[in-house]
Amino acid sequence: MRELRVVKYQASGNDFLLVDGDVPSPGDVRALCDRWHGVGADGVIGLAGGHGSALTFTLSNADGTSARTSGNGLRCIGAFAHELGRVDEAELVVETAAGPKLISLDLDGNRAVGATVSMGPPNFTKAAIPMRGPAWETFLEQPFDIGGGLTLTASAVSMGNPHLVLFTTEDPASYHLHHIGPALEHHELFPERTNVELARIADGVIDVRVWERGVGETLACGTGACAVAVTAREAGWVGHVTTVRFPGGPLHVERRDDGEVLLGGPVARVFEAVVDLDGLV
Repeated sequence: MRELRVVKYQASGNDFLLVDGDVPSPGDVRALCDRWHGVGADGVIGLAGGHGSALTFTLSNADGTSARTSGNGLRCIGAFAHELGRVDEAELVVETAAGPKLISLDLDGNRAVGATVSMGPPNFTKAAIPMRGPAWETFLEQPFDIGGGLTLTASAVSMGNPHLVLFTTEDPASYHLHHIGPALEHHELFPERTNVELARIADGVIDVRVWERGVGETLACGTGACAVAVTAREAGWVGHVTTVRFPGGPLHVERRDDGEVLLGGPVARVFEAVVDLDGLV
């Protein structure tokens, strides 16, 4: 019997299974994240290090593919590191494939109830996203055919992973995201696939639905919140500080004058379990 201890955390409904150690195999990740036959989650995150060595973060999406970073995943892993006693302070640095990230915890006694992560600056060049076309070009406020005769204003950005943000004047709930999302995730312009956000700005708040690369529709997305906020800021539609409202709850994004993007919001521990990996379908 292969047993694995997992702790489930969620951040505005974006849920992860957290592992003290290495992420299991892609097949095990797919089985664990299955919401009918497994535990159910948007991804599995491994935490290593601490006690004098660097904390490291590894993430597998629900489909077993790896991801370089996750805003909400980092906020959850910060709370998990504190729970495990790997850090003594309310601030910690975690190494990711997208570089080191500073996490600041909001503590209620000895329990983390919120977290803010410094996500680094956005990168709008096609080379960084990556997006096909001249490496130095950007793709901001451009018409984009989403299929079915519909064209929306779109911007693309890397927040450590690729995002295609589609701005609309309609309620994002009115779109068939489960048809649009997969087609655009695999669009030929994005050689490594892309995350997709449908966003509407009203009274300074941005309402968003997100289709995550390798996962599907999720209740929230941290890097997606950053992508929406910074592209809207580039267009002059919002200020430096923005509330991005997902079906799972709001997240708060600040783009500082030095370009750094801060992502904040609640985190919550859901449960702990020991899973028989061999018993999963």
